[in-house]
Amino acid sequence: MGPVGTIRDEAVCIRHWDWSETSQTVSVFTREHGVLRGLAKGSKREKTDFSGGLEILTRGEVMALTKPTRALATLTSWNLRETFPRCRSDLIRHHAGVYAIDLVHHAILEDDPHPNLYDELVVCLRGLGGPDSTADPAALVLSFQWSVLTEIGQAPELAEDSRTGKPLARVEVFGFDPQTGGVTADPGPGLASVWRVRAETIELLGSLAKGENIAVSQSPALRRANSLLAAYLRERLEAEPHSMRPLLDALDR
Repeated sequence: MGPVGTIRDEAVCIRHWDWSETSQTVSVFTREHGVLRGLAKGSKREKTDFSGGLEILTRGEVMALTKPTRALATLTSWNLRETFPRCRSDLIRHHAGVYAIDLVHHAILEDDPHPNLYDELVVCLRGLGGPDSTADPAALVLSFQWSVLTEIGQAPELAEDSRTGKPLARVEVFGFDPQTGGVTADPGPGLASVWRVRAETIELLGSLAKGENIAVSQSPALRRANSLLAAYLRERLEAEPHSMRPLLDALDR
């Protein structure tokens, strides 16, 4: 039957489904073990070790039993730690939080640890959902999108021109190739697959890549940069998260 393994880790709930009236199947993003899918029997009963059931956009401590022969782990407890309340009371912050966990769902494989990305997700959710947070949701989303691309090895190349190999020159409109993540100052005619991108958008991404402050609230460049990275992630992941368009629509208002 194969050995039974025990997992105890902190995690963010990124998916849950009703399995029965009292139980759930869940997907949690753990810090040290990556994405974990499991069955939480009796999690919705009042007197259990599951804090009243698992909900998305919450962080807790999970314990689970795993077997190589089983697709689903067996969750034995969930100790709720954080709820990120403003992700439930503010529509834009809700869309942003759901988009962040959707990206994890699409980008990260099961049993593939990404502790740095887990930490970035928690920072993002605290900025979005903390009761006293004044952080700009658009800046938080942009930073997290960049973290996902960096973690999966798909961050755009911004230092060199993808066509010439030379340092990227300053022009008013760049070309961005979603197939390679390359940027060129000379997109040229006839390149239908290359997106035209304003200079301030590329400069903003360059600041992000250097770890500089990007909190430029309500900036058109910030909204355009979010749209660019969302579209690029859609191409690289070959999937469009259901939360992507509602979030981008909310940020454009």
